[in-house]
Amino acid sequence: MAMELIKQNFPNLSRDCTITSPETSSYNCIAWAAGVSDKFWWPDSEYIAFWPQQIPRRVTLECFIAAFETLRYVRCESEEYEDGFEKIAIFVDPYTTKPTHAARQLTTGLWTSKLGQSFDIEHDLRGVCGQIYGTVGAVMKRELASFF
Repeated sequence: MAMELIKQNFPNLSRDCTITSPETSSYNCIAWAAGVSDKFWWPDSEYIAFWPQQIPRRVTLECFIAAFETLRYVRCESEEYEDGFEKIAIFVDPYTTKPTHAARQLTTGLWTSKLGQSFDIEHDLRGVCGQIYGTVGAVMKRELASFF
């Protein structure tokens, strides 16, 4: 039942998509992409959610890129898996370029996303592109700790 609803909302998901966690409102997709599962990350003006202190609290692609740069991510051109690196993708509304979602690449080459206050899923990157999350606006990578 849950997978049917997910596929209704994200018709581009492949059959390889799997649910990997129970529903929770403890964190959001931006936090999940950052590797955090105990708080929300969002640049809200009320200072309710976590946001890196030195980064302006604005919903812009530039601010989201800067937030991930505080975690040692740098922009890259390719979404393809690279041994020794962890990648994230920031999704944007194609009309406003405002960030809408973020996903993190797994060592399998698949991606993991937190769907709002719902489930975490494993999926192909483009599987969550569409009406809800828009398109990939930026891909970033950082060297994995074991490769330092």
